[in-house]
Amino acid sequence: MPIESLPLAQCYGAVLRENVYAERDQPPFDRVAMDGIALDTTALAVAGTRLRILGTQAAGDPPLELTDPAGCIEVMTGAVLPTGCDAVIPVEQLAIEHGFAQLRVSSPQRPWQHVHRRSSDGKQGALLLASGTRLGAPEVAIAASAGMARVRVSAQPRVTVISTGNELIEPGEPILAHQIRRSNVYGILAALRCHGFQRVGDDHLRDDADELRRRLKFHLDTHDVLILSGGVSAGRFDLVPQVLAELGVRMAFHHLAQRPGKPMWFGVAPDGVTVFALPGNPVSTLVCLARYVVPALFVAMGQTQAPPAKVSLTDAASVQTKLTSFLPVRLENDEWGRTAAAPCPTNGSGDFTALAGTDGFVELPPGPNTYPRGFVTRLYRW
Repeated sequence: MPIESLPLAQCYGAVLRENVYAERDQPPFDRVAMDGIALDTTALAVAGTRLRILGTQAAGDPPLELTDPAGCIEVMTGAVLPTGCDAVIPVEQLAIEHGFAQLRVSSPQRPWQHVHRRSSDGKQGALLLASGTRLGAPEVAIAASAGMARVRVSAQPRVTVISTGNELIEPGEPILAHQIRRSNVYGILAALRCHGFQRVGDDHLRDDADELRRRLKFHLDTHDVLILSGGVSAGRFDLVPQVLAELGVRMAFHHLAQRPGKPMWFGVAPDGVTVFALPGNPVSTLVCLARYVVPALFVAMGQTQAPPAKVSLTDAASVQTKLTSFLPVRLENDEWGRTAAAPCPTNGSGDFTALAGTDGFVELPPGPNTYPRGFVTRLYRW
């Protein structure tokens, strides 16, 4: 995807396409870490436990100077440490009245206690965020601390989600006994928006070659990514692969050695538009979306990829096929407090109601085999 410059306030969830370096040392000065008084610890042996307060150092004010080592300066959290001071005594250890601070404890005071030393977090010019980082709340704050009013990020892809099939009826419209609701698209749209994709639209096409050809050409001309649901199996009306080929979309693969989602199709148009044609069964649709489409979109945006998380099974799971299997799971804590995956098998790839309350799915190697409780494998979240 191309690069665009956006105001920092609009960059949450975006993928960074430049390095961000520290504008200054962090912290940029010796910073007071607790409310209290700042003092010179070397003078305490002479000054005793009762110190005159010579001023107040507020956060954001230029540093004051301790002119009398036997005195102290009242300080606020976040303020610069006054010149001539090397430690802070918290207000909880003091009694302050009539312009004096009386120490309530007699233990020795250490130099630099309760002081966040200059550059202890990082030096000026240090790399704070690398290109390819996805900007969450901490990363946005870090970019702001580096003085970045705007940052260069990947443009979001223009995505359209397309359902196909004469049997699909929009929610809210009258439906006949032989028809089904158009639900896959809404699941895909929800998942994409959950992952931060905003430039997303949808369309519905009948199983008609002319309509498919006309509408798919329009979407290929106006979008970066097409996600289709249905029409890619081996049935007489599964026309999508044929029409896409007629429109010049080069097939990269059709069928994967997995269950569910075996009929998945993927191709690339001559101008680089990518087409993900997902199987129409709803479990297959959502599995392929999470396993392939969403990661591919982030790769296209330049995000540095991390390996999938791994979890252990709370119960044994059987695989009867020679295909890789994806098993829906619900995450919970095991007896040691670790995150584990409780299998939630479906009644086939059309049983989307069984996905309610699940967090994602795990990948199980080809069988036939039974994987025991405690088996560790990869987790993919919806």
